[in-house]
Amino acid sequence: MSEKAFAKELELLIRSRYPIIWVETWEEERASAAIEAIAKKLDKRVFHYNCIGNMTEGDAAVENTETPERALEHIRASSERAIYVLYDIHPYLRPEEPSVTRRLRQAAFELKRSFKTVIIVSPVAKIPPELEKQVTLLDLPLPDGDELMALLKRVLKSVKDRPELKVEVDAPLAERIVKASRGLTMAEAERLFLKAAVSDRHFGPEDLSLILEEKKQVLRKTGLLEYFDAGETLADVGGLELLKDWLANRSNAFSEEARRFGLPEPKGLLLLGVQGCGKSLTAKAVAKLWQLPLLRLDVGSLFSMYVGSTEANMRKAIKIAETLSPVVLWLDEIEKGLSGLESSGAVDAGVTARIFSSFLLWMQEKKHPVFVVATSNDVRRLPPELLRKGRFDEIFFIDLPNERERADIFRIHLRRRKRDPEEFDSAALAAASEGFSGAEIENAVVAGLYKAFAAGRELAMCDVVEAVAETIPLSKTMAERIEELRQWAATRARPAS
Repeated sequence: MSEKAFAKELELLIRSRYPIIWVETWEEERASAAIEAIAKKLDKRVFHYNCIGNMTEGDAAVENTETPERALEHIRASSERAIYVLYDIHPYLRPEEPSVTRRLRQAAFELKRSFKTVIIVSPVAKIPPELEKQVTLLDLPLPDGDELMALLKRVLKSVKDRPELKVEVDAPLAERIVKASRGLTMAEAERLFLKAAVSDRHFGPEDLSLILEEKKQVLRKTGLLEYFDAGETLADVGGLELLKDWLANRSNAFSEEARRFGLPEPKGLLLLGVQGCGKSLTAKAVAKLWQLPLLRLDVGSLFSMYVGSTEANMRKAIKIAETLSPVVLWLDEIEKGLSGLESSGAVDAGVTARIFSSFLLWMQEKKHPVFVVATSNDVRRLPPELLRKGRFDEIFFIDLPNERERADIFRIHLRRRKRDPEEFDSAALAAASEGFSGAEIENAVVAGLYKAFAAGRELAMCDVVEAVAETIPLSKTMAERIEELRQWAATRARPAS
């Protein structure tokens, strides 16, 4: 929903005499501006109340309205054609203070027969059960690209005449800045643009990294999504040619050209396989290949001790991801986040089941270009609803690397640690490391480096061979589990190699 659509819906609710409208937003100023514009159009007065003083109309205070109870009594007694905006009233709507909830409920019945509307503006929607039938919930969306572009132009115009500041923002850079700012509130974006302009007295391409860093801070404060710098590429992933081809064929799938061609936006990818074989690395490389932001969702971080908060956290995380779209949303080891799903009704009052159900519904019906990459080591703990077609575009099985892939992985990790792979017999190392995962191969190279460093000499072939010989791979300690996984994947998933 855009801001225009929000204003249109809010105006319709007011004209339809909906008694109480709850606007969920952090942006009081934006909400107030929208309400004022609607009130002017409908020829209504606007009163504001924020629990720290009397109700006001402009600069004029309304006497005897210093408490929520008295403010609500004034609203009930008033005969004005008016909109009453209540800020942060939710702390008073609790069982310990039933009088505010009761007065608001009584007011709702009377407002239906008047030209008065109560609008509650709050960053959280904690609606008491007593008011659920009287309250209509409305979200004020975060600013879209057009609004952010208009804000950027206003900020640049305000600093352009300052001789000590140098502004170098052309149209392509402005587009990149706006795209990087998606997901911020108008206030956050404005502060960030001004900071970029005055930090080094220069606003130009180098400030793009500043915007991204600030955005990470904003996401970190939510505690729900983590912004990742996708430094890894598919060249850092050994083997997996079939998976790489599948990804390469969809490199431009989020472009307008793809829409005109009739292609839908990709939904997501489920990567199943043995631990340490590159599932998480591939998830990071997807974002780099497609040049999209990478967000990591930790399902465990969604859970809260407060009733209803866990479900609200899931909705909020999804909303943030959609606002930042197109984006890659990474769910690592998804089976751990969904542990206890079967016993959810008895253990956590069904919270896990509800957030899983809402996630599945979103996966099935999502309209925004959010590409979900989920990884899993244990397919037995995944619910069958997650695996059916329509949730993900494809399910790939990542097995232990074969001999050619192991040689490739040895070369990658030697090169990454500033060694020339041509000085090592990668074919011999691959043959000696039968059954090794990519992570175990990396560990063998690192262990060899430790040996050489302790001996005070350069890394030699024998150091790596010795490290390989000392390693007992997961394919031996968990042979039965891996074979079971392979048998399951043989007819249910596409091979990545």
